[in-house]
Amino acid sequence: MTDRAPDLQNRTSPARISVVIPHLNQPAFLARCLASLAQGQRKPDEILVVDNGSAEMPEATCAAHAGLRLLHEAEPGPGPARNAGVAASSGEIVAFIDADCIADPGWLAAAEAAMADPEATILGGDVRIAIVDPRHPTVLEAYESIYAYRMDRYIAREGFTGTGNLVVRRHVLGDVGPFAGISVAEDRDWGQRAGRKGYRIRYVPGMRVYHPARSQMSELYRKWDRHMAHDFVAARGRRWGRLRWTAKMLAMGLSPFAEIPRIMMSDRVAGTGWRLRAFVGLLRIRLYRAARMAWLLGGGDPEALSGRWNRKPA
Repeated sequence: MTDRAPDLQNRTSPARISVVIPHLNQPAFLARCLASLAQGQRKPDEILVVDNGSAEMPEATCAAHAGLRLLHEAEPGPGPARNAGVAASSGEIVAFIDADCIADPGWLAAAEAAMADPEATILGGDVRIAIVDPRHPTVLEAYESIYAYRMDRYIAREGFTGTGNLVVRRHVLGDVGPFAGISVAEDRDWGQRAGRKGYRIRYVPGMRVYHPARSQMSELYRKWDRHMAHDFVAARGRRWGRLRWTAKMLAMGLSPFAEIPRIMMSDRVAGTGWRLRAFVGLLRIRLYRAARMAWLLGGGDPEALSGRWNRKPA
């Protein structure tokens, strides 16, 4: 499989990089994200913040940053917001980060270095949890430090990477097509469409961003509601789909105990307290997922789960 890159061997100047940030009612997080970009070793050539229907446009937050354009996208979902940002951008390379993320100082520098290779077309980076107080991690911070945003695994096993830390050549965006709306998991959908067209996603560990852990377990439940709804719809359309779903449901309830060695060996947490909290979080999440899978198997409406994730169009 090739990356299908154009001939860039004779480039004499660095490629122009546009950064696209979808935003919805997170002005404080957005301010922190923009500040991290301003402190980067490699500054963006332009920044496009695409508001997706906030109660108030983040004009004051964006006004302090030169080279920034604030746009509006009425269609709900980060995918449509990213599409609007891409359409308005001018860079040969487009970098995506979420409004609630913090870019490591070396984020864009690592992306630029990787894209110096003409064979590189799509990059996925490392996403870590931004810990509020490392001395007193919450259950969710410990759990997500090990289990959330494992882009290296997503790329290797499922052929996609998260759109909160994604860098793409412009011609690839045009070839693969736009990000989908809230009816699908748009990062997985886009990445796998790119794979079917012959593109390879390259994992760049130095391309790091930090994402806050969820503050409440219910937020993580809603995330899994969305993914389980999509997966159940796909499974019931396949031969033996319900039987496989039942087997997966039963395995889900028992799986936390099989994960104990992974928790004990992880280099993403430190100390017994961190590991114990991570296991408690894992146990709660896996039991919730098993219960929801049983509910879907028993006739629950998947649309009722996926529709909870974001508001409906006006």
